[in-house]
Amino acid sequence: MTKGEILLPEFDQEMANTRKVLERIPDEQWDWQPHEKSPTLGWLAVHLARLASWVPMTLTQDFFDVAAPGALNQFTDIHSRQSALELFDVNATAARAALAAISDSDIMQPWSLKAGDTVYFTHPRIAVLRFFVLNHLIHHRAQLGMYLRLLDVPLPPIYGPTADEPM
Repeated sequence: MTKGEILLPEFDQEMANTRKVLERIPDEQWDWQPHEKSPTLGWLAVHLARLASWVPMTLTQDFFDVAAPGALNQFTDIHSRQSALELFDVNATAARAALAAISDSDIMQPWSLKAGDTVYFTHPRIAVLRFFVLNHLIHHRAQLGMYLRLLDVPLPPIYGPTADEPM
């Protein structure tokens, strides 16, 4: 079993949990934000839908340059839960395939996040998958959960029961 295959159960669980939260987004609150410094609900939904696409990028490229033209495109044409879910499903499917196919040698290769000539960090791809992709996704999923709580939307169980849905 490869290192990528070992990560698949965790990946599958986090994608399923993320989809459950995305499914709860009320379209009529797409532009809502809990504070003026916070992103909108829609921005957060699209960011979560895009995060799985970082898996194949991490596994097939040596770096990501946030300063490259179009690098931070946020799919501004997405304005609904259904569109966000469709993007998420496409990205999660491609991410799972990339993770299942990666060799142990390739998953240990260095990967960098940079902005032009500035390198923010360089780590083995497997570490980047955990802290920069999966943990990042979990962080924003929790943020979305708080948004939904503030909007009085029932929360699905993730790692255990919620006040809204005891297991």
